[in-house]
Amino acid sequence: MKIALKWLAHGQGLSLPRRATKGAAGYDLAAAVDSDTVLTLAPGEYGLVPCGFSLGLPVGMEAQIRPRSGLAAKFGVTVLNAPGTVDADYRGEVKAILINHGKAPFEIRRGDRIAQMVIAPVPDTEIFATDNLEETDRGEGGFGSTGVA
Repeated sequence: MKIALKWLAHGQGLSLPRRATKGAAGYDLAAAVDSDTVLTLAPGEYGLVPCGFSLGLPVGMEAQIRPRSGLAAKFGVTVLNAPGTVDADYRGEVKAILINHGKAPFEIRRGDRIAQMVIAPVPDTEIFATDNLEETDRGEGGFGSTGVA
């Protein structure tokens, strides 16, 4: 499947989103901030980071914006609404909402890989109301009901 990508003016010159390895699920997304700008997230701060492009996703697909594990493990930086969803009918700029859960300020420069994007199918479903649900072994057991080990 091919996905159309339209560069916006401030994204020109960045590399196309790409998978870092052949087996990777996510396409790395780069920050499309000005080359003379450093976007700094203080500990506890969050903000929108532009990626500099729009997508033309086909109906039945979505793009999920997810954290990069290295940024989370090393710096405590993650995607605030993980996974963020880019709907098939959205044609605006793809952006990542990053939050710094770390103890030090985190600096973002043009071209830094700040998140990843996974393209996923969205099944055509319909929700309907009913008075009865199919029984399961778990039943109504909620948070923590299946134990720790």
